[in-house]
Amino acid sequence: MEANKKWYAVYTRPRWEKKVADLLVKKHIETYCPLNKIVRQWADRKKLVLEPLFTSYVFVHTMPQEQLAIRQTDGILNFVYWLGQPAVIRDEEIEAVKQFLDEYHNVQLEKIHVNMHDRVRIASGPLMAREGDVIEVRSKTVKVQLPSLGYALTAEVEKANVEVIPMATSYANNFYNALFK
Repeated sequence: MEANKKWYAVYTRPRWEKKVADLLVKKHIETYCPLNKIVRQWADRKKLVLEPLFTSYVFVHTMPQEQLAIRQTDGILNFVYWLGQPAVIRDEEIEAVKQFLDEYHNVQLEKIHVNMHDRVRIASGPLMAREGDVIEVRSKTVKVQLPSLGYALTAEVEKANVEVIPMATSYANNFYNALFK
């Protein structure tokens, strides 16, 4: 029964992410509402606040037969669809988001519409041993692509912590060498 469970994204009313997650937990449905730790400055103080990383999205770990009960939860507008079916989010991507948020604060979320073919492996740090697509490399910024959602998380990562996965063509190897050296 547990093996049939998959992660899905549900679309919520604006600013209902935490409320929806609480309502789903009361229905005994496993949820994940990624919360970003952000320092807010007021005139008299600074405060660490937890804001939803993905606005209007909550992730549910469920079986297809539970989807109707989830849709009927107050605050949920619908599942996120891909090719006419509720989009399945890979377990590895949910774990990567969890690990990323455990390690970094003030994470920026950026919608992407690109597919890169260049592959890298993180050699050390919170995403160690994970492989991903290179979207952009700046002096110290690495963007990690989450393909099934079409989002990228951005954080400061040392270039020394990224190793290239060998490519078949020498042109690709030269391109990687130019980027990472």
